[in-house]
Amino acid sequence: MSNNTKNPKISLIQALIPIIVLVALLFYNVKFVYGDDALSGSNQFILLLGAAVAGLVGFFNKVSYKKMLNSISDNIKATSGAILILLFVGALTGTWLISGIIPAMIYYGLQILNPSIFLPASVIICAIISIASGSSWTTTATVGVALIGIGTTLGISPAMTAGAVVSGAYFGDKMSPLSDTTNLAPAIAGAELFSHIKYMSFTTVPTFIVTLIVFIIISFTLDVSAPTNVDDILAAIKLSFHITPWLFLVPLAVIILIVKKIPPVVAMLVGTLLGALFAIIFQIGVIQELSGNTSPAFNDYYKVIMDAITISTSVTTENTTLVDLFSAKGMAGMLGTIWLIICALVFGGVMEAIGALAKISKALLSLADSVFGLFASTVASCLAINLTASDQYLAIVVPGKMFAKAYEDKGLAPENLSRTLEDSGTVTSALVPWNTCGAYQSGVLGVSVADYFIYAVFNYVSPFMSLLFAAFHIKIKQLKAQ
Repeated sequence: MSNNTKNPKISLIQALIPIIVLVALLFYNVKFVYGDDALSGSNQFILLLGAAVAGLVGFFNKVSYKKMLNSISDNIKATSGAILILLFVGALTGTWLISGIIPAMIYYGLQILNPSIFLPASVIICAIISIASGSSWTTTATVGVALIGIGTTLGISPAMTAGAVVSGAYFGDKMSPLSDTTNLAPAIAGAELFSHIKYMSFTTVPTFIVTLIVFIIISFTLDVSAPTNVDDILAAIKLSFHITPWLFLVPLAVIILIVKKIPPVVAMLVGTLLGALFAIIFQIGVIQELSGNTSPAFNDYYKVIMDAITISTSVTTENTTLVDLFSAKGMAGMLGTIWLIICALVFGGVMEAIGALAKISKALLSLADSVFGLFASTVASCLAINLTASDQYLAIVVPGKMFAKAYEDKGLAPENLSRTLEDSGTVTSALVPWNTCGAYQSGVLGVSVADYFIYAVFNYVSPFMSLLFAAFHIKIKQLKAQ
């Protein structure tokens, strides 16, 4: 995020011009031309056009090109860790395929997860893993990918599974004391971490229950009979890979590293290397097939592993259901998502530099006459910044700084602000295709945001639950008298 604290005198109309242009262009691009394929490149350029419009507004208000460029640079620098994680997710997926880890997850999952309970079970599994790891990203990149595969073989829509995965992962991310956003929100609002988690649970737990109920109802509407070819699928997996529970040591090691607060990039690197090692130990048949050599030499092992990490790999199977599941695109497969994130950060950086984000937040703050109005303005500000700045951290930091004094003036404890920042800033980031989180989840799970949006129940119910509690003055903590 930008270090520039002095904003130019920009009008609200001028601040909204780039947003109006961006939304109009994106709508046309997706609705009338590219459809779901818009994220393959055209939307990225639309974001740059939006940044250009914001730049023109900035020049009109005498904002220097250098200031805008510095703001863009600060945004990209702040997100460099996320970009590295994305690259390692691609690498990890590749080695976890050829080592048999992902196929093993699918193999055992098909035998444990009955179609009638699959969706709510997926929500719970991802919630538990995310609480333990403190990372929605790690959860979706590991367990989430496997659940997409299991769901597909059970005949369940990948969009439904992705919605369940994202819902569970973000519940755990919010409630875990290991989560970066869970630490950031109270730090910005001036609240204590565990007090923040306590007050956040009042809105988050009911939202999680609503999410589970929705997925249970959805499960009743599905054809819950297991696919007749499940035995064929299990046989095909065992034919292509050596399946053993020992393979689960690798994802377990990654989760332990995250819980121990090892940086995610390091944990992903270790997971990638362990995946490569387990491929050599357990999947000699896969190495032989991919190298085309029945007696592979060192160079053959090296090339197979490097291809899986960097470009693409595909293990042959006669079962058509498993063709896509036995393929991985490596680090190269993440480049489209990274491209989208960088272009979104360019737009957000320029909008921040010209003072547009601060102006929009101030305008929303001016509407906050009542307590409910203050909560509603906070939610709207977080949503607006997730849409415009394309980064969940900015959606927490900017409104947090803007609204902290207003909450204090109304006698409200900072836990109210920190909870609302998480209820609206953290979780809705995964619902915006060009936001870093939306782009990440879509890229990792292989399901577009537009497809999983309606099933990401937890993510879009959360801000409404926050407003419901504010409207009826439920669990609204007051400042203690000095």
